[in-house]
Amino acid sequence: MSYETDRKWSDQFIPEIRRIVGPYLLEPSSVEVDTKQAADLVVLLAKNVTIAARVRRSGYADKYQHDFTVRSYRESGAKTEMAKLVEGWGDWMFYGHAALGSTISHWMLIDLHEWRKTLITAGYGSGGWCHLADRRSNKDGTHFLAFDIRNFPSALIASSHELLQVEAA
Repeated sequence: MSYETDRKWSDQFIPEIRRIVGPYLLEPSSVEVDTKQAADLVVLLAKNVTIAARVRRSGYADKYQHDFTVRSYRESGAKTEMAKLVEGWGDWMFYGHAALGSTISHWMLIDLHEWRKTLITAGYGSGGWCHLADRRSNKDGTHFLAFDIRNFPSALIASSHELLQVEAA
């Protein structure tokens, strides 16, 4: 699929992603801040946080509940998410599975800094990290790396189901 087609499909989930991720970025303000500054909520982080968002089409949540995939190659030659993430772009990744309409069933919120640390420790530059990913193709000119979140326990910020939060590889 083309970037435009992928983007149009995935953009329908932005409101749902904002609803899910919002609580992890906001917290109620202190009484002092509320009464003196009229602020009811504060952002947890003091800098911009960039969030990569990927939503898989419905039908994969049960079979691949621990996986998150990153596009690693397009036959068109376009730069992929994997290249951008390895360069250090992105702070968090929201990874969800489409459900009915533009809702999301299973989801994970991943700290990309922690994910990159694990790849680097495993030997990203030398290819020693390859055991952490399975290569997959959509047979439409796009190729992915599938990672099991259980191999990156320090990277999991939150998930929609407890199984991900308690299991470890």
